[in-house]
Amino acid sequence: MPRSKGTVIGFWIATGLFCLQMGFTAYAQLRLPQVAEAFTHLGFPAYFRVELSWAKFLGVVLLLAPVPARLKEWAYAGFAITIVSALIAHFSVGDGPGAWGWAAGTAVLWVLSYFFWRRLQAVPQARTRPAGTMAATSAL
Repeated sequence: MPRSKGTVIGFWIATGLFCLQMGFTAYAQLRLPQVAEAFTHLGFPAYFRVELSWAKFLGVVLLLAPVPARLKEWAYAGFAITIVSALIAHFSVGDGPGAWGWAAGTAVLWVLSYFFWRRLQAVPQARTRPAGTMAATSAL
């Protein structure tokens, strides 16, 4: 079963945008003082901001590089935990859509990227019979 061009294009568009967004947030967490203040507002320690940034950079590399599928799956899982945690943190301190909207938009890109990646990973199952069974035949 050949890969559809639409699926491949959809994957690279969604993944490219997702990786740009995650890369930008990682950079912002390391360099922008207002983002550091937002982490303080959410109750996170300063070291967590640095740790999270480097984990995001690593995840972006894993999504874009030709690595084994298991590593990409771990990167997607890590990003899912990060996004859900960001949304929970914003909701728990009573932030409005202006604060959690970025995380929600990132979640949409994550879903699209992961959906297309899973479609590309799907391996068509061979049409074989289990051992000891007879194939169904039709009498014409």
